[in-house]
Amino acid sequence: MVIYEWKGFDKNGGKASGVIDSDSAREARAKLKRQGYMVTETTETGPGARKTNRKAQKKAKSESKLQAKLLKTLESARGKGDAQRITKRNLEDVGTFTRQLATLLKAGIPLTEALRAIIEQTQRKRFNMVTRDIRERISQGEPTADALSNHPEYFDDLYVSMVRSGEAAGRLDEVLERLAGFMQGQARVRNKVAAAMAYPIIMLCIGVLVVAALLVLVVPKITTMLEARGELLPLPTRILQNTSDYLVEWWWAFLLIFIFSGLVFNLIYSSQKGRLGIDSKLLKLPLFGDLITKQALSRFAQTFATLLRSGVPVVRCLEVTETVLGNRLLEKTVQDVRAKILEGADIAGPIKASGVFPPLMGYMIAVGEQSGELDTMMLQVGEAYEEEVEISTQKFTSLVEPILIVFLAVLVGFIVLSILWPVLQLSQSF
Repeated sequence: MVIYEWKGFDKNGGKASGVIDSDSAREARAKLKRQGYMVTETTETGPGARKTNRKAQKKAKSESKLQAKLLKTLESARGKGDAQRITKRNLEDVGTFTRQLATLLKAGIPLTEALRAIIEQTQRKRFNMVTRDIRERISQGEPTADALSNHPEYFDDLYVSMVRSGEAAGRLDEVLERLAGFMQGQARVRNKVAAAMAYPIIMLCIGVLVVAALLVLVVPKITTMLEARGELLPLPTRILQNTSDYLVEWWWAFLLIFIFSGLVFNLIYSSQKGRLGIDSKLLKLPLFGDLITKQALSRFAQTFATLLRSGVPVVRCLEVTETVLGNRLLEKTVQDVRAKILEGADIAGPIKASGVFPPLMGYMIAVGEQSGELDTMMLQVGEAYEEEVEISTQKFTSLVEPILIVFLAVLVGFIVLSILWPVLQLSQSF
């Protein structure tokens, strides 16, 4: 038997430490886990461990010097990260980190050692520094959720809340695994919508560039040549010529109008009232509004279910889900629902009365509350709306693409006709 010193957290999330005898460090961690402790560090004690401890101390000293530099860099960059939304690259890093950490913890590896393993294989320098900082804070006795919350540019309120609940319940590995699955599901929905939107946007941009090139480079030369012959140009050609002249002469004015419109929109959208008005109108748009609504509802239901399954209280679940909806009207509705729950109401009643959430969601929540399986019902609702998002995306693409193709074809056809018409007239005169 070998004696091990250990550090970690108890069932209530408080710091805990002690000694335990076991045949191996892994067996010691398994024993402590069965007792309800989450182990962050184990160290072999006794005469035979002195040599090992000296090596560990030397290594710790070298790491502490590096850590000091990393902490300094992080502190200087953290102020910028607080005001930023989590980028796509950061989400990818966090997703990989979560899956790896869940796997290592399930294998019985202590949290600090699991983080060390992740640090050794993390390629991106920035996230490597973040992981080192998290490990250092946990090694010093800071709860995992608090260590993660110091990096909001990577770990949002949802992530921190789930980790905090999992840490308190001694089920951090299970919560992380659930969180990784949730993040993958959200990424899948987001990628489907992005892929569906990419093709029409690319087509529109290319079409605009082609038309602009024709108006600026081709049309002036042809119309100048035709005017030199002293013949009256057809009406379509004259319209095209005037459009081309305006674009060439006043391009800077159009650019200024575009920039000014963008600034005004950003100013309006940055205010609470302006954003509420714009987001409300977005939900009423044909096709696009339906897609936005279903995507937000899917995100709301799945986030709520994931948090609830992780042991997060209902009120806190609603508070966190407000941040993932991406629409001010829906956020305000959830805030109103949360306020009514604090006054003693159930969840289903305010959801039904909101007029924003569909009746199906209200009925499913009511059934879940009565049966005590609210998390399961919300998960089913989320999956149902995820399928609806896919259907709405296909419908949106199948309608927008032909409309866009016809529009660009008519526009380019008009330009070609306006150019060829006087040329044909000229050829007939000979």
